[in-house]
Amino acid sequence: MTLFNEQEQELISTTIAEAEKLTSGEIRIAIDKKCEGDALDMATSYFDKLGMDKTSEHNGVLIYLAYEDHKFAVIGDRGINKVVPPDFWETTQVAMKAHFAGGKLVEGLIAGISLVGEKLAIFFPPNGGDINELPNDIIYMDKHKLNT
Repeated sequence: MTLFNEQEQELISTTIAEAEKLTSGEIRIAIDKKCEGDALDMATSYFDKLGMDKTSEHNGVLIYLAYEDHKFAVIGDRGINKVVPPDFWETTQVAMKAHFAGGKLVEGLIAGISLVGEKLAIFFPPNGGDINELPNDIIYMDKHKLNT
């Protein structure tokens, strides 16, 4: 069984697709049941293992959530980190955490995706030959045993 029902998964995927229409950036969601250690460290590990560092403009963003441990992280590739304000990821996380604290995981993810898309649109507007380089579906990491 997955964390989100089919309708919720579709809503999240659609939100990613809509956000990506505004930018050449790529957004992915990775879900774990548990996170041993630091969420940022786990997100960084998954970022590389999912090939998110391979986008043409190095403008991929990973939103990582370990739902049972109530941990999450938002990270971006080096192309993004060169141009966004220093507090970019923190402000995105604050918005998400407000929803998560009320048990609204879907709403929190949608808020994060939307904020990331809006900010990426400023720094990475869509270009003429833009293609969707990464899938928009949620990846459940416990089902995709990656070597960590």
